[in-house]
Amino acid sequence: MSANDPSEALSSRQLAVLMASVLVIALCGIAYELIIATVSSYLLGDSVYQFSITIGLFMFAMGLGSYLTKLVQTDLVSAFVAVELSVAFIGGISSTLLFAVFPYYALYKPVMYGLIIVIGTLVGFEIPLLTRILTKTGTLKESIAHVLSLDYFGALIGSVAFPLLMLPYLGLFRSSYAIGLLNVFVGFCALFVFGNRLRWRWACWLSAISVLVILWAGLISSTLIRSYAEGRLFADSIIYTEQTPYQRIVLTKHDVDGKLRMYLDGHIQFCEKEEYRYHEALVHPVLAIDGPRSRILILGGGDGMAVREALKHDDVESIDLVDIDERITTLSRDFAPISRLNQDSLKDPRVTIYNLDAFAYVRESDKKFDRIIIDFPDPRNEALAKLYSVEFYKFVKRVLAPGGYVVTQSSSPYFTREVFWCIARTLQEAGFNTYSYHVHVPTFGTWGFTLAGLDGEVPTDITIDVPTQFLTTEVFAKSGVFGRDVSKIDVPVNSLYQPNLYRLYRLGVTR
Repeated sequence: MSANDPSEALSSRQLAVLMASVLVIALCGIAYELIIATVSSYLLGDSVYQFSITIGLFMFAMGLGSYLTKLVQTDLVSAFVAVELSVAFIGGISSTLLFAVFPYYALYKPVMYGLIIVIGTLVGFEIPLLTRILTKTGTLKESIAHVLSLDYFGALIGSVAFPLLMLPYLGLFRSSYAIGLLNVFVGFCALFVFGNRLRWRWACWLSAISVLVILWAGLISSTLIRSYAEGRLFADSIIYTEQTPYQRIVLTKHDVDGKLRMYLDGHIQFCEKEEYRYHEALVHPVLAIDGPRSRILILGGGDGMAVREALKHDDVESIDLVDIDERITTLSRDFAPISRLNQDSLKDPRVTIYNLDAFAYVRESDKKFDRIIIDFPDPRNEALAKLYSVEFYKFVKRVLAPGGYVVTQSSSPYFTREVFWCIARTLQEAGFNTYSYHVHVPTFGTWGFTLAGLDGEVPTDITIDVPTQFLTTEVFAKSGVFGRDVSKIDVPVNSLYQPNLYRLYRLGVTR
């Protein structure tokens, strides 16, 4: 049979290979989308924007690819193999290429958009070609039905496998190479069942073997490639990296003073040299207010630093620490460079760790706490922004004991002024009275916090009477004074249904 002869039907083996190819192609296509969007979210932040742009451009490019298939009139299988090998190579190296160009920031977005359009065009090219080949066996109606059903099913498999299997177990680099190898496998299968009748048979075989060798070498050396690429993102030496189901953890050590830094998804979480400034300012004011403070709830703060500060108060009897990422709390408990910093606070018998979503915890818990300390990252994506919503704060209120107080980190009143005051405004909308204050943390600049309570004005005449390196009674007394450029402004409330905080954060970081 000639692969170009529409009058001859496909054999059962050829039909099975092409049907399976549709499934694999769809899986690979959705995986490339997710890989590029995830890399861009990691490097640039703003996950909603990155995923939206990636999906939109990818769908457009698929339509462009489908349109261009009309230019292929003969030798459909050769064209199909060429497209498979092209998408395998470009998709396989996509994550490595993005990391490689990121230090040259002006190039990143053009390369990102170029990858999306090229890969999307190639993926859009594949399905119409397969449909036309399959019409040799059945009617056009049957071919379209088979192809589309398998295409959608393959996309489902890919979208589920990426967060559950690929990202946690392979990581971004190995995932892109592994998916590229799947595309190469599809190309080899087509060569085996149609190879003897292809016009450019030897060129296809040579190309397939070359792409296979390149991607296999990339997969084998992906750890070295990743280390090199990530090393270019950080000024300090990397001593630990891990991809968890929730985020990428990177620990670095300064080459001169040996100080530790932790990054989550590329965003710095603490710097050993001055983390005490942030954590003392977060914890001690709320615990210094008169009243019971035996039962403490800390939301976030899986590094154990806030727990360390809370344990300085002798009348603290129990601390519930809620952090969704088990790897963060395990690392902070058992990894010596971090446990030394948090003074083994997570091993203290008074501390109970819950690796749960904080929103679900405060919604479902039947406990009551005297003081609640909220230590989440900035609301740089929609998942984090919900933890600063009026709905979340109302759930916090239900687990707060009578006479209790809450404190939350509130971003920078200088760099993200609208975000800072929006958090206070949202707490007020939830029924809290608030007091805003700020301190200087060298790595972050001016950094803000919000105290909140339910029974009248929040007390501010407090005494810091535990050992500290930075915070004193006098420092706190002055921390509530705001200059004109960081003073209170009119801002909207943040809610699940109107996520204004996420929009305000984007506005602040892009100014």
